[in-house]
Amino acid sequence: MATDFKSIPIIDVAPLLAKSDDPEMAQDPGVSSVVRQLDQACRESGFFYVKGHGIPDSLLKEVKELIRKFFELPYEEKLKIKMTPETGYRGYQRLGENVTKGTPDMHEAIDCYREMKPGMYGAVGQPMEGSNEWPANPSNFKQRMEEYVRLCTDLSRKILRGIALALGGSADELEGERAGDPFWVMRLIGYPGVHNANGKDMPENDIGCGAHTDYGLLTLVNQDDDIPALQVRNVSGEWIWAVPIPGTFVCNIGDMLKILSNGLYESTLHRVINNSPKYRVCVAFFYEPNFDAAIEPLDICKQRTDGTMKFERAVYGEHLVNKVLTNFVM
Repeated sequence: MATDFKSIPIIDVAPLLAKSDDPEMAQDPGVSSVVRQLDQACRESGFFYVKGHGIPDSLLKEVKELIRKFFELPYEEKLKIKMTPETGYRGYQRLGENVTKGTPDMHEAIDCYREMKPGMYGAVGQPMEGSNEWPANPSNFKQRMEEYVRLCTDLSRKILRGIALALGGSADELEGERAGDPFWVMRLIGYPGVHNANGKDMPENDIGCGAHTDYGLLTLVNQDDDIPALQVRNVSGEWIWAVPIPGTFVCNIGDMLKILSNGLYESTLHRVINNSPKYRVCVAFFYEPNFDAAIEPLDICKQRTDGTMKFERAVYGEHLVNKVLTNFVM
C-alpha cells in the first residue's frame, strides 16, 4: 500500500541489467540490492526513478526533439495522421480530445500501440486492429521511435524480472502466459505552457492530464529536463513533484501489477500540471501483459496477504479496450 512518502527514490538498475538473463541472478549481491530497493519503492510509493538503464541519453533527448518538431507543425499537417476509430485509435489527437474522468486534458498527443493484425485477438481486439500512424515529417520519426520502443521493451522486461524476485517468485514469474508476449502502448505528449508567465489564475481545465492510474504493468516516462509537471499523490492526499532528473526515467507500476501482487504493490494516482510558460514534451511508454492474458493475484502474493484474493481476475485486452473506447471526445 502507498504511504506518506515525501520524495521518489532513485534506483540504479545497472547491476540488475547486467545479470538479468543469468539463471543464478537471484543469488547475485548486486541484483539482491536492486531487488530490495524495487520492493521498497513499489510498496511505499509505486514510483521510482531509474538510472543506469543503458539507453543512451542522446536517444532520450532525440525522441523528445522529434516530437517537439512534430507538434510545432501547422494543425492541418498534424491532422494527416488524425486518430479515429478507423485507425484503431492510433494517431494524433488535438488539445482536449483525451478525457480523464469526464474532464478534457490540456495536451495533444500521438498514440501508438503494438501493431495488431485483423482477427489476431478476435472480437475483443477488433477496435484496436491496425498499424501505427507515423508522421512523414520529420523524416526519421518512425525509425527512431521504433528503435526507442525496442529498447524500452527490453528495459521494462528486465526491471520486471527484478520485481518478480521482489514479490518472492522466480525471475520469470511475470513472463510466459502473463507477459511473455507483451503488448505495449506509447503516448507522445505535448503540454502547452500556461497562458501567463507567472502561472497564477490557472483555470481548472489547464490540467495537462487529470489524476489517474496506469492500466498495465510498468510505465517509463521520459520527460523534459527543465519543466517540473508530473505529480504523484501520497496516502495523505499530498501531491509530490516528480522533478525531472536528466538521464533518468520516472517509472511507475500499473493496475495489472497491483492485481498480480494482490495489493502488496500500489498503482498510485498521478497527474500532470504544466505551470511553466514553456511547452513541455513527454514520452510515456507502457509495458503491458500479453493482450489476451487473464490477470489475477499470484499464489505467492495471496500467501503473503492472509490467503485471500483481494482482486478479481481481469483480462488485460478487455480492460484496455474498455478504457480506450471511453477516453476520447471525437
